[in-house]
Amino acid sequence: MVAKRIIPCLDIRDGQLVKGVNFVGIKEIGDPVEYAIKYHKEGADEITFLDINAVNEGRTILLDLVSEAAKNIFVPVTVGGGIRTVDDIKDLLRAGADKVSISSAAVKNPKIISEAASIFGKQSVVIAIDAKKLSDGRYKVFINGGRVNTGLDLVDWAKRVEELGAGEILLTSMDADGTKNGFDIPMLQAVCNAVNIPIIASGGCGKLEDFVEVFEQTTVDAALAASIFHYEDLSIKQVKQELNKRNIPVRV
Repeated sequence: MVAKRIIPCLDIRDGQLVKGVNFVGIKEIGDPVEYAIKYHKEGADEITFLDINAVNEGRTILLDLVSEAAKNIFVPVTVGGGIRTVDDIKDLLRAGADKVSISSAAVKNPKIISEAASIFGKQSVVIAIDAKKLSDGRYKVFINGGRVNTGLDLVDWAKRVEELGAGEILLTSMDADGTKNGFDIPMLQAVCNAVNIPIIASGGCGKLEDFVEVFEQTTVDAALAASIFHYEDLSIKQVKQELNKRNIPVRV
């Protein structure tokens, strides 16, 4: 059985680590590279950096940060936020990222997925999907930091990105994000049932039991969390020890 991955996520704005709730109320926390090194030492399987500025003028700060992190961290590093072109992907991979996470640009220009997969390999291409349940009970895909409803059905879009060559999907529940009330299990499993590529669960993790639940009740490959680690409510080591105890395979 393949080991499940635990991935701390670091939201970056102007080179600083920040955190918000339901995509708003952003607060600065500290130096992202220092936090990334700490998580690496604690046993993180991967590290994800998301640039929430997503503006081109902040690019050099992000590239420097990725380069600095890559020198000190020996697990895969994924970087996302504001990626619009194949050149953006190339710059980040050159700086030391192992994977690049594409969100809004993939919706606006789906060809970028197949282009990136053919140039850099599927394993480098992560498609980030932010989804929200609407009043009719359907899950829809949102872009631009959760501000724009694309009208795309979540499951249809997940299937499409797999067909286009995505290596994995980072799936965030906007309803659960930052609430610490647990992952959105029905949403995650709906996508797991529809595709064969790895799914990373994101949004809503607040306690140890949430990690256990997401791996016991869905077939996701990884769980991503932010504030629970940043504020030291839990350490990665504690999470892995608990999963191990519950016979959920992890790299300890």
